[in-house]
Amino acid sequence: MSQTVEQLQDLIAGPVLAPGDPGFDAETFTFNTTVNARPALVVGALDRHDVAAAVRFAAEKGFTVAVTSTGHGAVPGGMDGALVINTSRLKEISVDPQARTVRVGAGNRWAEVVQACAPFALMPPAGAAPSVGVTGYLLGGGLSPLGRAFGFAADHVHALELVTADGVHRRVDADTHKELFWALRGGGGGFGVVTAVEIGLFPVSTLYGGTVFFPGQQAADVLRAFRDWNDDRLPDEACGSLALQRLPDLPHLPEPLRGRFVVALRYAYPGDPAEGARLLAPLRAAADPILDTVGELPLTEFGAIHNDPAGPMPAWDRGDLLPALPDEAIDALLTAAGAQVADAPILVELRRLGGALARTPRHDNALSVRDAAYTLFVVDAPGAPSGSRLFTTMALWTRGAGLPTMRGEAPVATTPETAARLAEIKKTWDPARLLR
Repeated sequence: MSQTVEQLQDLIAGPVLAPGDPGFDAETFTFNTTVNARPALVVGALDRHDVAAAVRFAAEKGFTVAVTSTGHGAVPGGMDGALVINTSRLKEISVDPQARTVRVGAGNRWAEVVQACAPFALMPPAGAAPSVGVTGYLLGGGLSPLGRAFGFAADHVHALELVTADGVHRRVDADTHKELFWALRGGGGGFGVVTAVEIGLFPVSTLYGGTVFFPGQQAADVLRAFRDWNDDRLPDEACGSLALQRLPDLPHLPEPLRGRFVVALRYAYPGDPAEGARLLAPLRAAADPILDTVGELPLTEFGAIHNDPAGPMPAWDRGDLLPALPDEAIDALLTAAGAQVADAPILVELRRLGGALARTPRHDNALSVRDAAYTLFVVDAPGAPSGSRLFTTMALWTRGAGLPTMRGEAPVATTPETAARLAEIKKTWDPARLLR
């Protein structure tokens, strides 16, 4: 292996590491600490030339190629035995306020992009967690807390730059390599190693958002109010999700929430705060809140809407889709995750879809399932049976597949036509299946 490392080092400007080398574990960091990455080699790419050289070397030496950046998208076995290209050093942000676009490197996180766009009163279709990497999120479709207002993040990708399996760096857009452009937006990875993307921005000066926390014992009332609120011809700009959460008794949490089972209503409205408050009023009155943090937020504080964990943690997760949320589905959900359940999952989230998420973008992409009403997303401790049990309980009302960006161990919700088209594009661009 030492000779292989030396050969690759001669081609690469960035670090080339083998198992046991100092820094190897940091290059293969995974946000989900249950994923134990075991690649054969790691390349810390400094630029697109490093990426291209690494891909060509892998093809020549018989390695497969896996990609990592922030570690959020890692899956068990995804890097094992592969030559891993770490793109976290490929950072660049260039905002064009007139065109309302931003060019972003493969190593950037949403926090950095929002920080660069905010001075122009522009907002990208960022994910809920500021630390999530831009590229992997976009390849999986990307579901923003403002998704009903903006649509899927992949709908607003204008162009991508990537190294394909032949080791050539290319730019793809609606006019160049159209099939590849279609597949990359929502079809997941495996079509190339992305080095940069260009995405559209939205004019937003202030967010009205945050979380209203209710006692878990009032979950039935809040769930039904949430369902009725969403079914009442809500404008696209009103975006909400609801989570049943078992919170730990830790000092960094607000005192009223420590160690409690709560219903967390997350709300985001990219418009006039007074109108945002008016739209939220029926839900605020659904039960007796423990804590209400909803208010005006600077764009850079978008992470306060969901308050996702900032650091790595062990977790099991799975997603699914619901076409509707009848009373029977709410009852079943609470049977599996209500206040009376001692071993319920850590988090059970229902996120309202519809709005712009349901509409096909100007340039179609691989996100072919857009008619669901809700996502159901569950996080639990690794090995705990409660998460799987919940999906068994909910099977009458779910589709058995999730959005690419929120599915965990579930299959991807797609159509046979889309699956066949993606397979054909993979065969065209990576016939040897070099790229994972």
